[in-house]
Amino acid sequence: MKKNEIWWAKQSAPIGMRPVLLLSRDESYAVRNAVTIAQITTTVRNIPVEVLLDERDGLPKKCVVNLDTITTIRKAILTERICSLRADKAAQINKAIKFALAL
Repeated sequence: MKKNEIWWAKQSAPIGMRPVLLLSRDESYAVRNAVTIAQITTTVRNIPVEVLLDERDGLPKKCVVNLDTITTIRKAILTERICSLRADKAAQINKAIKFALAL
């Protein structure tokens, strides 16, 4: 597991199985039981806290990482790695985090 990877996460209802973006620093995955993530959703609102993803990014259809939904989940519910973001998308994620948290 590494920062900026996208994994399937088996979350409790009503969310269920959904892709999430890993946001924790790389060193934490070896020692922590919980990781910080952002939800990925097909609800696209075209707002500054969203980063658009699609088939070119390794996802099955058009969706967004929503950086207003940064949460911490148990690492054990991550079931399968989907892909890793390209550097340009990772830079967009960082920009959206700064906007979301008013940094």
